[in-house]
Amino acid sequence: QLDQIIIHQQVELLEAILGTETSSKYEIKNPLGQRVYFAVEENGCFDRRLCSPIRAFTIRIADNAGREVIRVIRPLRCNSCCFPCFLQQV
Repeated sequence: QLDQIIIHQQVELLEAILGTETSSKYEIKNPLGQRVYFAVEENGCFDRRLCSPIRAFTIRIADNAGREVIRVIRPLRCNSCCFPCFLQQV
């Protein structure tokens, strides 16, 4: 039973040096600090640069054996990043 999780974002060396944002990766740990899942955000470089806070993405959460257990999809809710008029949905 897992009643609490701790999420740590893994910082890429390239991201830290150049200040550019890459696809985010996360470790999901139990209260003892043991990794129970890991997650990877998938989206395009264009989306990260232009539409960062409202960007569309897919996050795949997998167990330690690499089997996907959850997929979170957030589509872009407007036709243009210039008009963020709709609330995001996951």
